[in-house]
Amino acid sequence: MLFYLCKRLVLAVTIVVTAVTLLFLMIHAVPGDPADTLLGPRATPEMKAHLHQQMGLDRPLIVQIVTFFGGLLRGDLGYDVFSQRPVADIVFAQLPYTIELILVSIFWAAAIAVPLGCYSAMRRNSLLDQSVGVVAVATIAIPSFVMAVYALLIFAVALRWLPAIGPGEGFVDGLVHLVLPSFAMGIGWVGYISRLVRASMLETLGENHIRMARSFGISEWRIVYRYALPIAILPTITVLGVGIAWLLSAAVFVEVVFARPGIGALIVQAVNTRNYPIVMGVVVVTTFLIVISTTVSDLVNASLDPRAREKL
Repeated sequence: MLFYLCKRLVLAVTIVVTAVTLLFLMIHAVPGDPADTLLGPRATPEMKAHLHQQMGLDRPLIVQIVTFFGGLLRGDLGYDVFSQRPVADIVFAQLPYTIELILVSIFWAAAIAVPLGCYSAMRRNSLLDQSVGVVAVATIAIPSFVMAVYALLIFAVALRWLPAIGPGEGFVDGLVHLVLPSFAMGIGWVGYISRLVRASMLETLGENHIRMARSFGISEWRIVYRYALPIAILPTITVLGVGIAWLLSAAVFVEVVFARPGIGALIVQAVNTRNYPIVMGVVVVTTFLIVISTTVSDLVNASLDPRAREKL
């Protein structure tokens, strides 16, 4: 297990370095001069040159990349060109809002989808199984930003059941304000996870050790949740780790629609203003989050199934 952990950490570092380098090149390939956006049309060439020097844009690209990674090793993500505040402070001030939105979305989606997938597998081709399949495909096909807009219009504007914008104040009010955004992000995962659990459960229920358990007269519910589910849940754990990337991209639209703070809304504002340090800071943090989530899911998977350690 220790050797597998070392290999996984080396792979994670390689992914981070490659992803940050490629995104750094892509950001600097975007047309437009950030000085024009930051200083306005009346800026003089001297003012633009000073801003380029301040942001480090006057140096060769390879020097900028090396300098950025050098600062990254020290925990320095640069400074915001508007407020001159450290980028790390700005990003990590917004990060908890996005993390709580993602965790709540995953939690309630998995809490509903896993039992639903198990029951669908136990009642294969029943009316409930077919209904869950239709609803699952429908929710998966609807983008999160469309679901966010309709949830806002129906539950906040028309029915006035739930608040529409903002993160709320206090613990209880914060949870109430999380209902609609987490619904918009998590509803598609209910269908996806339930279908995945169902398919994996059907395969597991046909294995020899399950037949042997049935021959001993063990109840079907105990067989499903004690012997079949720990094996059938493995693909779901892997998908949930990879799904952090999808949820981070969905958070961009959801946070904008519901006017919530978070790194999604932060990067939209930074891109519009060509605020390169903020963009790179958000990209680095989200890349680390994705790599950490996939690494943790792989480690959990490997601890539950030793065969997974041989696949890397």
